[in-house]
Amino acid sequence: MKTYKRIETMFAARGFDDFKWIDPAKIVVAQWVRMKCMYGCGSYGRLACCPPNVPSVAECRAFFDEYRAAAIFHFEKKVKKPQDRRPWGIRMNASLLKLEREVFLSGYQKAFLLPMDTCHLCRDCAVGRDECKQPKLARPAPEALAVDVFSTVRACGYPIEVLDDYSRTMNRYAILLIE
Repeated sequence: MKTYKRIETMFAARGFDDFKWIDPAKIVVAQWVRMKCMYGCGSYGRLACCPPNVPSVAECRAFFDEYRAAAIFHFEKKVKKPQDRRPWGIRMNASLLKLEREVFLSGYQKAFLLPMDTCHLCRDCAVGRDECKQPKLARPAPEALAVDVFSTVRACGYPIEVLDDYSRTMNRYAILLIE
C-alpha cells in the first residue's frame, strides 16, 4: 500500500497516533449490521445519517470499493457514567471532521470520514437527509453504512468486544477513506 507520510503528519498534529492503514476492500460490509440497525436500535428511522436514510448495503460495498486506502483510528476511553460518553464522542467526532477537511484541502478530494459514533452535530437531529441542518458536516457512522466494525478491526489486530457495563474501557473506531 502507498505511504501517506504527509497525511500521517496531519494525524499526529491532531493527536491521532493510534491508527492503521488498510485496503478498503478489507472493510467488512454485512447485511446483519443493517438488520441490527433496523431491529435493535432505537434511532432507526429517526436520524438523518442512519438507516433508512443511507445507501443500501450493496451500494455501501460499492462505495468502499471506490477508495484505495483507509485509516482506521482507535480510541480508548473509560467513562464514570454512561452520560459522559456522548460529550466525549461529540468532541472527538468534531476533531475528526476537521482532520477530514484538512486532508481534503491537501489534495485528497475524495476524503470521507466515518466517525466513531452517530453524527450528534445538532441537539435535535432531523429525521431525513433533506431536513439536515448541517449537511456539509453530517456523516454516517460505520455501522450506518453496514460496516461490521467487529470483524474489520479484529482483522487489523485491534481489540473490541461488547461491553456489559460502563466500568470497562471502551474501544471505539473511526474510518477515514482517501484516494
